[in-house]
Amino acid sequence: MSKSKKKIAVFIGGRSPEHDVSVVTGLQILSAIDTTRYEAFPVYIAPDGEWLIGDILRERSSYMLDANARKQTRAVLLDLKADRGGRLIPKKSGLLGGGAKPVEFDVAVPAFHGLYGEDGGIQGLFELANVPYTGMRSMGSAVLMDKGATKKLLQSVGIPVLPYALLKRPEEGYMLPREQLEALAGPIGFPCIVKPVHLGSSIGVARAEGLEELEACLPAVFEYDDSAIIEPFVQNMVEYNVAVSKALGGGQVRTSAIEKPKAVEALLDFKQKYLSGGDNKTGDKMGGGGTKNPGAISEGMLSLTRELNPKLPAEMEVNIRGWALAMFEALDGAGAPRIDFISNQKTGEIWMNEVNPIPGSFGYFLWEAAQEPVLFTDFLSALIEEALAENRARILPKDPVPRDARLLRRPV
Repeated sequence: MSKSKKKIAVFIGGRSPEHDVSVVTGLQILSAIDTTRYEAFPVYIAPDGEWLIGDILRERSSYMLDANARKQTRAVLLDLKADRGGRLIPKKSGLLGGGAKPVEFDVAVPAFHGLYGEDGGIQGLFELANVPYTGMRSMGSAVLMDKGATKKLLQSVGIPVLPYALLKRPEEGYMLPREQLEALAGPIGFPCIVKPVHLGSSIGVARAEGLEELEACLPAVFEYDDSAIIEPFVQNMVEYNVAVSKALGGGQVRTSAIEKPKAVEALLDFKQKYLSGGDNKTGDKMGGGGTKNPGAISEGMLSLTRELNPKLPAEMEVNIRGWALAMFEALDGAGAPRIDFISNQKTGEIWMNEVNPIPGSFGYFLWEAAQEPVLFTDFLSALIEEALAENRARILPKDPVPRDARLLRRPV
């Protein structure tokens, strides 16, 4: 790799039910990154947790890795010595492991979705190792990937949310006692929506018309998550999504275009969001890479038909953008999270629904359609430079213990 270019490690995959979506997002980033400024390479975290590097990981056709494909990769570990910048240490096993040199990089770009990647865990690891990384910091990531914690945060800053109840997975099995379920669901009413607390991409989301249907839905949630959340079903529902970032305006927080997804059915499921209409073999129709043609607007990973910058009542647009900014600032936000709202189209009521710290495709199409358009390549560059700035802002002295607090002798 050229010494004049910053080295960017794009982390993809992970131990999450959203593993496959993460791979697609990561490959999009690799194809869109500005090669005049950066040299990027993938770091794949397999479902079993092993970290792998290798050129074969750049091709979507390589996934999922079979035994032969794994032989063309190298297993690595993250060096936790906090020297600033990242260092991947080859595991000393296998044909390529013995004499391989460490791989250094300047910035990590987590492209994970869901558990063990979007929820603050990997962010905390990078902070421990003093590695600059893109996106929300560890606290914000952890809060926003917990739908219950997110609701409490939003309520604390005056942002409207739907009533909700949290259901914890029992110690054994997936069924809660009927009386407990009745007590929790009663104030919510039916029909209701049930979904995992810590997952995204509509995995496990279902509509329940009554208590028996709610009971039937819970095993699918509890298989992948230890908590479920239930909310009232919103009649005449329409969704609005907007992204927020301070990376694009010299520290000034900006909002993106507003997106109004057009659902084919009342409730989107995972395959609708990510697979309908796309070319599932190449990924080219699922967002491809960011275009470098000025003024071009791409469709992003979601192949579902959408309306960008829909005509909204002035007060509603002000609220959507204002509440998104309030959430972002309450968490001292970074990166470009996407905030999802739901509204009753007939009554005009609107609630903030959830926040995606790392949205699919990084939500780049929302920025390409913004009032001041930002193409995917430039958007990624801004996030990378923000990562370096965030890291500099948190530098500690080499000896972090203040002189007055030192109880141990320092070497001369």
